[in-house]
Amino acid sequence: MNMLKKLGFTIFFITASMNVNASVVRIDAKAFTPQAGLITFSEMALGTMNPIYNPVDYGGGATAPSVSFGSYFTGQSISAGACSPGAAPTGCVTGTPTGPLSLALAAGGAFISQDSANPSSPVLSGTPTFNGPIAILFSVGLTAVGLDGGYFDGIAGTVITAFGFDGSVLGTMSNQGLGIEFLGLATQDGSATIAGLLFSLAGNEPSGFAIDNLRFGTAGQVVVPPSIPEPSSIALAIAAMLALTLARRRRS
Repeated sequence: MNMLKKLGFTIFFITASMNVNASVVRIDAKAFTPQAGLITFSEMALGTMNPIYNPVDYGGGATAPSVSFGSYFTGQSISAGACSPGAAPTGCVTGTPTGPLSLALAAGGAFISQDSANPSSPVLSGTPTFNGPIAILFSVGLTAVGLDGGYFDGIAGTVITAFGFDGSVLGTMSNQGLGIEFLGLATQDGSATIAGLLFSLAGNEPSGFAIDNLRFGTAGQVVVPPSIPEPSSIALAIAAMLALTLARRRRS
């Protein structure tokens, strides 16, 4: 009986400790190969509002995606209640996008700007300057997306969220450090299902935020980390091992 209790506790602990909804994993900039797409925002003029990049604009191939920018997606809205206290209300986004995923272009916009805090300026800012969200829409599904975010003066104050073409949330991650930080997500199974990315506030970010050096690619253009077994699979494996141990003890 004691062994069974320990078995139940172990399964519960491991299952509760892991993210059962994680369909994306965190990656760094080194995961992208030279064949991946790269937009530095120096390709277009300062002040360009809601830029649209075709493959020819950033040196992409025939099958590379077009990339469009805005404030957020159709079905979403600005809401201070979406962030923890202290966040700039203009950078907080609430709601789930409606499918098929599309930009809500009537809402503010994203524009190319200089940023003295970023060594690789120009950058892309939301509206108002450095205090508005930025939405990114890709014309084809991608395996991985990442960007340089910052300049961060608060940890976990800013978040990126990846969406599928139907508007579903594929995964999120927040900044873990200060200054300029690379935030990247890849699908856990290597599938090309990322259709859009939202860069917005989750909490207090004292000096504002912008993005630069947007990277994106499919499985052949990014090194996807090994898949992590689902919590249910891990729990079953532990259950099997403990059951085997219990059976051996009974026989002895």
